[in-house]
Amino acid sequence: MHKLPADFKQAIASDKAVQALWNDITPLARNEWICWVTSGKKAETRGIRIKKGLSKMRGGMRRPCCWVGCPHR
Repeated sequence: MHKLPADFKQAIASDKAVQALWNDITPLARNEWICWVTSGKKAETRGIRIKKGLSKMRGGMRRPCCWVGCPHR
């Protein structure tokens, strides 16, 4: 399992709808969101993924879409 990075944790905590979904999804789903956000090689990519991830979670998406999944499983 991946550790939740501070910047992603802070972003999740800043949005009540996202926080509620985060608390409701499985540990495996959380791990996939974390891996998707942190797997970008550039800091710019990571920032974009955090914003997109929050938007998708706000919309009810429980796992990153169109992504093969965490390669660390």
